[in-house]
Amino acid sequence: MSLPDGRVQLGQVPERPTTRGGLARYVLAATLARSADGGAVVAIVLLVTTSGAPGWLAGILGACITAPHLLGPLIARRLDTARDGRMVIAMACMAHGVTLAAAVLLYPLTWPIVPALLLIASGLVGPLLTGGISSRLAAIAGSDRTSQRRAQGWDVATYGIGGTIGPSLVAAVSAWADPAVAALILAGSTFAAAAMVRLLPYAPPAAAPSEIPRPGKTLLMMVSHGPLRRTLYLTVVVALSVAALPITAVASTGELSVDPAAAGVLTAAYGLGGLIGSAGVMIRPMRTDADPLMTWLGAAVGAALCGAAVAGVFPVAVAAYSLAGILNSYFFAATLASRSEYAPAAVRGQVFVWIGALKITAGSAGTALAGAIIAPAIQLPLFLAAGLIAVATVASVLDRHREHKIPTKVAS
Repeated sequence: MSLPDGRVQLGQVPERPTTRGGLARYVLAATLARSADGGAVVAIVLLVTTSGAPGWLAGILGACITAPHLLGPLIARRLDTARDGRMVIAMACMAHGVTLAAAVLLYPLTWPIVPALLLIASGLVGPLLTGGISSRLAAIAGSDRTSQRRAQGWDVATYGIGGTIGPSLVAAVSAWADPAVAALILAGSTFAAAAMVRLLPYAPPAAAPSEIPRPGKTLLMMVSHGPLRRTLYLTVVVALSVAALPITAVASTGELSVDPAAAGVLTAAYGLGGLIGSAGVMIRPMRTDADPLMTWLGAAVGAALCGAAVAGVFPVAVAAYSLAGILNSYFFAATLASRSEYAPAAVRGQVFVWIGALKITAGSAGTALAGAIIAPAIQLPLFLAAGLIAVATVASVLDRHREHKIPTKVAS
């Protein structure tokens, strides 16, 4: 299948009609799984701190469930080799729930190393609850681009909803009962997610297991293939950059002459903007090719970060944070489209998990970096983030231009 500019599109979307019931089950499964994944670290940190343990232990145990996401690609190949990828994801959901529940129940009874190891196991399968589930969407949404793009808007929404519901549920249940109960509820939701995943439409494997490359070769393929390479580094750079927003929100309340609690309004505006953006993708799916679309939407996110940095009054800051959330949702939807449309069908699961795992890692690094450099100047992290996005977007334009010139040189 050729693209308008003559390049070959590696990924083939299965010729399958849209199934409304399948998409509804997908949205429910993804929301349940991502709520558990997003709320687990909050529950663990609250559990440790309310028990009277030192803050450093809460940080370590929290990292035990987030850091292993980077290792997710090492087990993602099973998604592409399995006769039924739904079973792999369902088992990952249940493994996440079992290990999280065991860690919470054993924490008061054992040395911290035991729950730490259980949380590492839980975090290791975390990418299968995020990028792994997303890799199933192409087989559900239908074969035409409009249906695919609209379904990707729903997918973006599940990330936003899950990232909001999970921590909110933990906070509410912790106030009513305790963090352990909240964590057990999240663990139970992974079993509900597993049941919904098993009800998704079946999609056969795209190739024999012997023909599917291992994670290292898949990453090399992504780096060598232009659109996937640009998807990879643009996703990582934008994730690292927008992670500075919550840190800046907390630090900038003094400059904006508002109460420190108003930082929650800024972060809520960003989250609400994300949901508005995902709704926009559903209502009016993007029609441009995903490769250049990522570049221009990434640049727009960088401009929004500059707007948040220079906002001198609180209402303008709220609007800037909301706009950043809207544009980041559109950018995220474009990266999902790129993964789906350009990834070879035989390694689509690995591609989704690779990029998802690196995105999560970049987000964590961005938060830590913003916290480390914010002291000299409150807006410095946002300006540096916008500059980094500008470099990445220029690099993507030059990268794509170089690819377009290669066939001309060969022909001459």
